[in-house]
Amino acid sequence: MNLNEKFVITINRELGSGGRTVGKKLAEKLGVPFYDKALIKALQEKYHLTVEEIEKLKGRNHGWWAEFKRMLSIGVQQSETKYYQVAIGEEPDLLTTDEIFLAEQEILKGMAAEESCIIAGRSGFYVLRNHPNRLSILIQASMDFRVSRVARKQGITPDEARKTIEKVDKMRENYINKYTKTSRYDTHNYDLVISADGKTEDEIVKLILSYIGQN
Repeated sequence: MNLNEKFVITINRELGSGGRTVGKKLAEKLGVPFYDKALIKALQEKYHLTVEEIEKLKGRNHGWWAEFKRMLSIGVQQSETKYYQVAIGEEPDLLTTDEIFLAEQEILKGMAAEESCIIAGRSGFYVLRNHPNRLSILIQASMDFRVSRVARKQGITPDEARKTIEKVDKMRENYINKYTKTSRYDTHNYDLVISADGKTEDEIVKLILSYIGQN
């Protein structure tokens, strides 16, 4: 991966592995934006954004991704965000999962084409698999490690944490399998697979930086 050109790092992670925190810390170290499922959640809850509407943005003369970031209030004041915003009382029905996935593909490709960034979760490892300058990472951990971390972070019992993890694992795997026809656990989908056991988030960040030649 060439850091002197536009690049994208995708991080798929197991719940409780600390992967999201790693992604944020890595983005800070590299000085690039960090994006996760919160971006897609904004589409569902606040914007009636379909593939067709994204295509309208892409067809404009100026950078569509810059405008899209303004729409989602990324780095700007809320008052500046007006395009495609739905007025209270006029909210459309939530987009279907199929529509969300199609829109998500366009957004992920747009991110990678317009700027260097780090994308956590979603289907980034699959959608951007042919990107010429990308690194795909999977962060895993043992169940004991994950249960302990989730219980501590969410203030729940170990039993509740385990049930939450099992539910999320199944949901994420079903989603990826349905839309990509592969498994999020298939290590062939990644350039780098890391076990979080016995490591802090900062140590994992250092490991990734070393891998890409940033000691």
